[in-house]
Amino acid sequence: MKISYLPAIALVALFFSSSCRKDALTDTLNTHEAVRTGIVSNVAVRQATRTSSPLISTVYTYLPAPGQYTNESGLGSVTAAQALVGSTTNMVSLGGYGGYIVFGFDHSVVNGTGADLGIYGNPAGPTYQWSEPGIVMVSQDINANGIPDDPWYELAGSEYNASGTVKNYRITYYNPHAAGTNVNWTDNQGNSGYVQANAFHTANNYYPAMAPNQDSVTFTGTKLVNTLVSGGILTNLAFAWGYTDSYSSEYPALGYNTVDIANAVNASGQPVTLNAIDFVKVYTGQNCNAGAMLGEISTEVRGARDLHL
Repeated sequence: MKISYLPAIALVALFFSSSCRKDALTDTLNTHEAVRTGIVSNVAVRQATRTSSPLISTVYTYLPAPGQYTNESGLGSVTAAQALVGSTTNMVSLGGYGGYIVFGFDHSVVNGTGADLGIYGNPAGPTYQWSEPGIVMVSQDINANGIPDDPWYELAGSEYNASGTVKNYRITYYNPHAAGTNVNWTDNQGNSGYVQANAFHTANNYYPAMAPNQDSVTFTGTKLVNTLVSGGILTNLAFAWGYTDSYSSEYPALGYNTVDIANAVNASGQPVTLNAIDFVKVYTGQNCNAGAMLGEISTEVRGARDLHL
């Protein structure tokens, strides 16, 4: 080691340390300003290239709520969630209300004209409708660290301001620590109930094994009104627009539901202007028990597509 080099090294270290602190402070201020003003259009966009894929490139998080497929390898595992990368034919179940998946693309999805994202599910219709609507949220990588730790914005669908929609809904599920057993829940509306076990899925515990707390797990968000219709054939009706896994006239033609980044709102319901987004979150939007035969209403996701590529 040459002593004469130490001051230069120390100076460089000081520069980078100061620079990193300044960048971190700038990121924090930018984030706060974005939340305050509702305008985050100056955030850098990861441009698509000739080799960019329109399909999911990364699954960041998968945390299903309790459900009949939760923990099963085919539809309710982390492996199944990761199989959505580059695919529109594999499928994962999000379980009951609040269960979610977070994914992104190899570029930013721009807020263009009309619908920006297509999200694949498996609704049925039109005569005997079976929809399991999922709510979509989006986020920009404001701090440019490549992970979804920035503010989230809901894409307000047709039911956002409808009677019966509950904002700031919170539900807690309790682990029964047993396979093939009902999972009890309570919510912040003073209600309680259970995710009903059924005879077709008895080998697995319906409580998510990937939850960080193995005694209880809590989900929050917007809760959509139940659309379950009993009768000769049980149906769960779709909503007009803005939700995934929801039957519509566009679904059989396209294979996906479309959503528009221009419908983004913040936690107070105020419109937010986004030039592009980097992360997408889909979660089950109904808390509904469809009985011993069908179990919970659980949004399914088969992939997603950037509609501008």
